Amino acid sequence: MERLGTGIGWRPEIADAVERMPGIDWVEAVAENVCPGHLPESLERLRERGVTVVPHGVSLGLGGADRPAEDRLAALAERVEALGSPLVTEHIAFVRAGGALTASPHLEAGHLLPVPRTRDALDVLCENVRVAQDSLPVPLAVENIAALISWPGEEMTEGQFLYELADRTGVRLLIDVANLHTNHVNRGEDPAKALAELPLEAIAYVHVAGGFERDGVWHDSHAHPVPRPVLDILTDLASRVSPPGVLLERDENFPEPAELERELGAIRRALETGAVERVKTQLLEAGSAATRRAGATGPEHGDALGEGNAPGRTREARGAESELLAAGSAERPREETRAAGGRLFAGDGAGPRGEETGAVGATRGAFDLPHPSEGRAARERLGLAQAALLSALVAGTPVPEGFDRVRVSVQARALAAKRADVVAKVAPELPVILGEDYRTTFLGYAQTHPMTDGYRRDALTFAEHLLSAGRPGDTQARRELREWWLERSGPAPRSRRPVHRLARATRRVLLRR
Repeated sequence: MERLGTGIGWRPEIADAVERMPGIDWVEAVAENVCPGHLPESLERLRERGVTVVPHGVSLGLGGADRPAEDRLAALAERVEALGSPLVTEHIAFVRAGGALTASPHLEAGHLLPVPRTRDALDVLCENVRVAQDSLPVPLAVENIAALISWPGEEMTEGQFLYELADRTGVRLLIDVANLHTNHVNRGEDPAKALAELPLEAIAYVHVAGGFERDGVWHDSHAHPVPRPVLDILTDLASRVSPPGVLLERDENFPEPAELERELGAIRRALETGAVERVKTQLLEAGSAATRRAGATGPEHGDALGEGNAPGRTREARGAESELLAAGSAERPREETRAAGGRLFAGDGAGPRGEETGAVGATRGAFDLPHPSEGRAARERLGLAQAALLSALVAGTPVPEGFDRVRVSVQARALAAKRADVVAKVAPELPVILGEDYRTTFLGYAQTHPMTDGYRRDALTFAEHLLSAGRPGDTQARRELREWWLERSGPAPRSRRPVHRLARATRRVLLRR
């Protein structure tokens, strides 16, 4: 895997600061916010300096019941080509549900939601990852996400789920240590156990980010400083493996550049601390192995970590120690070797695959591919479960059995708040037109109008809803909102030429007669 080094999430708000920061080896840009034909000048300048740019997708929905949309995959591939990226990343999450598969209304979450750690979900995810891998020009890495809620009836831990995913598909992993901390607080999961179960050699790079705790719930905000527990998890990871890259994420509430540089410094120190522990462990293991090979016994042979010329220290032990010290951050070799098809090791697969025999059955078994009929059934079961949960979160339907109703309520409020915030970003005129009433008005709208498309469409639908109800009450504000909606709802922006404006005004006068 290519060594990336230390990086930071590129955002337009901090673009200038990122360009001036010392020691930035690479950056990550949200793929959906980059236009291939009109790359931001800041990204162009970084690329000219040799800084790697990695596109980070948020909308594929690889963990959803539907296959990844061809147009979304094509758009992601186009951004990879435009940025000259060595890899591309996405999330292990679902972001939409419903539609033809479940014969229910199509719903958009506008957020990354957790996938149940079940055999059905794993089979569907593996197939979706393979579809994406076949469509993308560079290797794909997928990220573990933060979650407020837990699915009932899960069959695997997070580490086991990620291990099987990497084993069956050969996909790389983007490990977010902040998300491991989030799941520790919100779901009682042990980060150390998750790290111990991961296929460390599959790690492409690592995310580090901040958040905050409220009422016993950790919110992965990407808008607060990185807390000590997250840095401790990073140190634990670095004590096990030398990650190819580490990146600081910050999406909102941007501090001064000096503060971001201090956070990057803390990340580097956490990595260094972990590296020291890793080398110590390697030296102990090498010394013990060399001592066993030499058949040494008894206390006269000394401590494996003692002086280089201590009595009883074998030439093999000293040689192994020298090699490890020279390598510094060399990773421990794993016993498993990668076999054909990108597999890390021979696993148990996902259960029986039907009665196929011959070449078809052998190929399907070798790659852990589900039988077509099983795949369809798994997608339907997963689709129904995800549609029921998402409907409860965004449409106010009953919470499915087995879920924590309080946590679902917290998640629903968080989704509505995020939706209001993002709409205000993509349509900044709306908070100006509606003033202090914007947020309250939008949250009321969101309670009865789930999002069925992207955020820009959501902004237009919100404006249509207000105008059809004769709102806002202020005449001037309503006129401005109507003009805003007319400007953006057509196939092309309305012309500003005086003759066209006169024609529109004349048409309005005639229509009133």
